[in-house]
Amino acid sequence: MSSPPDLKELPEWVKSLGLPKVALQAIDRYWKPVWDEVKHELDLLPDHRARPAAGPAPPDGPWLAFEAIEELEPGNRWRDSFEEMWPAYRAWYLKEGESARPDLETCLGELRRHMPELLPIHERLVELAGGDELAARFLSLYRPPGFVVGCSQGAWTRGGEPALVRNYDYPASRAEGIIVSTAWTGRRVIGMSDCLWGLLDGVNDAGLAASLTFGGRTAVGDGFGIPLVIRYILEVCETVAQAREVLERVPVHAAQNVTVLDKAGDYATVCLSPDRRPEFKQVPAATNHQREDDWPDYARAVRTVEREQYVLELLGRPELSRDGFVAAFLEPPLFSTAHSNGMGTIYTAAYFPAEGRVEYRWPDRTWEQSFDSFREETFTERFSEDRRAA
Repeated sequence: MSSPPDLKELPEWVKSLGLPKVALQAIDRYWKPVWDEVKHELDLLPDHRARPAAGPAPPDGPWLAFEAIEELEPGNRWRDSFEEMWPAYRAWYLKEGESARPDLETCLGELRRHMPELLPIHERLVELAGGDELAARFLSLYRPPGFVVGCSQGAWTRGGEPALVRNYDYPASRAEGIIVSTAWTGRRVIGMSDCLWGLLDGVNDAGLAASLTFGGRTAVGDGFGIPLVIRYILEVCETVAQAREVLERVPVHAAQNVTVLDKAGDYATVCLSPDRRPEFKQVPAATNHQREDDWPDYARAVRTVEREQYVLELLGRPELSRDGFVAAFLEPPLFSTAHSNGMGTIYTAAYFPAEGRVEYRWPDRTWEQSFDSFREETFTERFSEDRRAA
């Protein structure tokens, strides 16, 4: 889950749950100081210039123009996206000064060492980007600035109908909103784009799905931005066992959690950090912590433990169907409408790896895409604010 600039409405929502008086007093006493302490330690991806809205201009308030693009090999569509978003990414990449970012030789060397299958794609993307050296360094996603992404996710495995469901909570202006269908290494992949060629979540035609969340730690170091690692998993892996091997050896530059699920129903959640060995957990859920004592103030501020417990409780309900599990992500406490705080749910994604399809959901819309039927479309989602919600 991303970290907003302000969570002042969240205590009111918590208090609306009918808590005892002593609990209400504790919220009033401690909540604001906790959030004020942690909010300055978290970084976001850049603020993008909004793409034109599809259809009538949306009213005031946050909105995002979503677009589905199928380009099996990198070409003009990717170049158009690069030209649109590169100015914001460039400024973000240089925000700590150019010397803070690794040189091109280092970037290419690390990409060759850890994800060699992506090198031809990287070369093609750099060509489409006009051969710009700084763009080439950025596109390696090796040691970029630290950033926060992701929210809640859970893996459904019952009844031979596996599904990986996730909510992405983030400021709408900082999301790309591009659903891509590609076959860059010969394997079909559908997912939500991030950092121009990485993925926040996705599925491949071998029957493997993957999704990420922020790990709830400020550690930043050597390694790759996690969206590129998600892309790599879906390009080269067919099973959870293979994905585990990749996540064991490819370094990441910040604390992130990844959940993977394959068509056989095998799953794993992996806690990744630049300063720790990967921790593999046979837990079908991930939110925004790795160990409960890593950053207690942050954990309390974003209710990460409570959200994880709720996902696990849903998965334990014997009467709940797969559709009911997906629908629960569109309701509190997992679904958030606190968009003015920068923590509203931008989309819900349900990946069905055995069926080769995905449903992107919003309260009044379901957008289905699949390898058999991928439709290029554009629509604009306006995010309404419920001041009682988290």
